[in-house]
Amino acid sequence: MDWSGKGLIIGVRRHGESSVIVEVMTPERGRHLGLVRGGRSRKHAATLQPGNKVSLHWRARLEEHLGTFSIELIRARAADLIANRHGLYAAQLIFAHLRLLPERDPHKRLLGFAEEILDAEVDLIRRAQMLALFELALLDELGFGLDLSACALSGEESGLSHVSPKTGRAVTSKAAADYVDRLLSLPPFFKSTKTATIQDCLDGLRLTGHFLHMHVWSVRDIEPPPMRDQFITDLQHAL
Repeated sequence: MDWSGKGLIIGVRRHGESSVIVEVMTPERGRHLGLVRGGRSRKHAATLQPGNKVSLHWRARLEEHLGTFSIELIRARAADLIANRHGLYAAQLIFAHLRLLPERDPHKRLLGFAEEILDAEVDLIRRAQMLALFELALLDELGFGLDLSACALSGEESGLSHVSPKTGRAVTSKAAADYVDRLLSLPPFFKSTKTATIQDCLDGLRLTGHFLHMHVWSVRDIEPPPMRDQFITDLQHAL
């Protein structure tokens, strides 16, 4: 069994004395792992870095085997990501999120969004806005998408301002008036292309974080990625 393609490196871990297991996200084959023999050598060091886009050739005797990768660099991003703290936090968070996806299950739209964020030359607020939208898309890809199309109580499609923390359905400000303190704020940029404020971004990340915890982190008994809290703290300090 073998195949060739392009992918985004999202993780690298040691294996034995000289090799590494590389985890990539590919458009057609999703999250895929493979062994790179001699991957800890200087020859491979610059290429085998999370964030880099690479050309891949995977080979194994059987489809279900780990297999081996031959990898060539297409685009080096790692050095640029390391140079920007917020960019690095965002990249690490994206890689952690992509590892939540089932292995070998294609998620082409999410991969494209991930690379868009990695390549974006934007400020902290815009990066936070993109991350919140990425998490919203991630929930949808995992099968836990929120229903932000219309008010759960009135059916109205405009004036949506909050989301139920239990059902993930949106409600209007009028419908939410009596129990607003029990609802999650719905940032305007989740429903339009409106430019976000810092508070909008914090509301968006609180909203997606709530449902990631409910449906993913707590269910799988895993801790939220620590760089997410670090990113949010920096965002709060910018208020």
